[in-house]
Amino acid sequence: MIGLTWLTTNGRPLVAPKLNRRRAVFVLSKIDEILAWESRTDRERDSRFVELGRYLCEVRAGQYWRVDNVRTFDEFLERKFPESRRKAYYLMAIHEQLPRIHKVDLQQVGWTKATELAKVARRDGQRFDCATWLHRARELPKDQFKREVSKHLTGKDEEPWEILYFKAYKSQLPVIEQALEAAALMLGSDKSRGYCLEMICADFLAGVSLETGNREILVASLTRLVVGLPAPERRQLIEQVQVAS
Repeated sequence: MIGLTWLTTNGRPLVAPKLNRRRAVFVLSKIDEILAWESRTDRERDSRFVELGRYLCEVRAGQYWRVDNVRTFDEFLERKFPESRRKAYYLMAIHEQLPRIHKVDLQQVGWTKATELAKVARRDGQRFDCATWLHRARELPKDQFKREVSKHLTGKDEEPWEILYFKAYKSQLPVIEQALEAAALMLGSDKSRGYCLEMICADFLAGVSLETGNREILVASLTRLVVGLPAPERRQLIEQVQVAS
């Protein structure tokens, strides 16, 4: 079983490659150099993410991580990317999935958009329309381009979204979590926490509107609550309202 630990997939060697220590030391030093440069540079369109992705792929293929005295490639990434290994895998996907796009073109669109391009290239394979998607990446704002990619991959037109930031004290968290869990039980476990929060707010607004007599807010809140119900409960509620009226 010990020998099986050297097996790899995705077309890479099934046995440990002969370690080129000199090349490994060079590549690992280049990775450290780029990461140090990134830590001093706060730019979305950094000019070295393509180079970094290429070196990371070489480290994985040649198992250069052994020079750093770690047991696995994942452990190597944990050291180099302590905040999140996800970016490392994104950069590697850019290198592997977008070989037809020139390095300068990728640098111009930035690594975030290049990551989205890699998703399309992976899904479309030989049908990937490189020129068209590169043009879209150049012309569209980042959020709009991500929506275009999502629509292409899922067939659904994703609604624009934002991330909200607000402070909550630790003493408030149990109430917030319980409310979100209760909403998820009523609305379905497949619903996002953002959607559950919206329904909680709609319920609150509906109650306030009854007291203040604000019919506009009341109708809008009740509409969101009814639309959020699962189909059987929604039909049952509509039938009950029709009978009552």
